Amino acid sequence: MGEARAGGEPGELRRRLGVSDAVLIGLGAMLGAGVFAALAPAARAAGAALLPALALAAVVAYCNATSSARLAARYPASGGTYVYGRERLGPFWGHLAGWGFVVGKTASCAAMALTAGAYLWPGQAHAVAVAAVVALTAVNCAGVQKSAWLTRAIVAVVLAVLAAVVVAALSSGGADPGRLWDAGAGVSLGGTLQAAGLLFFAFAGYARIATLGEEVRDPARTIPRAVPLALGVTLVVYVLVAVAALSVLGHRRLAGAAAPLTETVRAAGADWLVPVVGAGAAVAALGSLLALILGVSRTTLAMARDGHLPRALAAVHPRTQVPHRAELVVGAVVAVLAAFADVRGAIGFSSFGVLVYYAVANASAWTLTSDEGRPPRVVPAAGLAGCLALAFALPSGSVLTGAAVLALGAASYGVRGAVAARRG
Repeated sequence: MGEARAGGEPGELRRRLGVSDAVLIGLGAMLGAGVFAALAPAARAAGAALLPALALAAVVAYCNATSSARLAARYPASGGTYVYGRERLGPFWGHLAGWGFVVGKTASCAAMALTAGAYLWPGQAHAVAVAAVVALTAVNCAGVQKSAWLTRAIVAVVLAVLAAVVVAALSSGGADPGRLWDAGAGVSLGGTLQAAGLLFFAFAGYARIATLGEEVRDPARTIPRAVPLALGVTLVVYVLVAVAALSVLGHRRLAGAAAPLTETVRAAGADWLVPVVGAGAAVAALGSLLALILGVSRTTLAMARDGHLPRALAAVHPRTQVPHRAELVVGAVVAVLAAFADVRGAIGFSSFGVLVYYAVANASAWTLTSDEGRPPRVVPAAGLAGCLALAFALPSGSVLTGAAVLALGAASYGVRGAVAARRG
């Protein structure tokens, strides 16, 4: 593939992002609305095992991150697991992974936009969500470097807000370490797995680093360094926030909280932080939305290059060097979903699709040889098993809807193959 030509023909993207930019894009995706919203439903599912569920989600995320980083260093092209599955397992598995990612993360984009709308203007959440999608799509179309700088500012704001929540909770007179484990809240394996699946939704942003592989400088060194760094920072932040919330609310109150971190600062006697937390949640959701649109558009670009989506979407703008048509189409679809969708349904559906996507990534990493930088065998094996276990432990509605959408993707692959064979 050569340089992009006038008129927006398919071409290569320019490598502009270093380690710090890649880490910040990953943090912008992971430190999003999930940490503000996922703790309550996870606490309802896990009972007293919220922290073990968080640890389980982190272990699965680490395996996925390691497998993805090794694959991304080997295949530094836009598309992430779509590319890895295609190259290591065959075109069908690449197509299925790409399909699950694009559809699932498009729903996640809508969920992030609606979360921002709910915090900024509860009475007009859908209208605000649509406006946010339009604005951030325009930012992404202006160029990936501009997106990285905006993400830097968003991450700084979110980290400051979360730090304020943790300090306020742990320094308050109402904090009680005994609330971290309440045997009376109940523990079950199924509930712990379901909670881990819901919490995994908040960890999944490191994929954004891999899907930007074609725009990262020295990807063989940058990506394997950026992915674990971003994941490690995120895990530390999530553990601190979960401990802070549990120490003042306990499992039962946390499970029933509509806005867990708002309830946390109220219980800690820091009412002045309530509007700050609300603003932080909105900023976090917008940061996730920015990175999500970026990642979905790059996978769309890769699938369009191979003919799994309309080839017109593979165009790269000659001036900004971004896949502008893919960006605009993804933005338009997300805007429509944000106008009508429900946040809670989108989260479970997205989690199922993303876990299947990473299952393909781990299966692909298993096929690497030692000369190709294969991780220890236990890593992709544990990642594959963990992804499947968490995916099918999700609420039945999410599993059935997700399976139906994957079946539709498989059918589209079969139809495309039949049409191609008939033409041949």
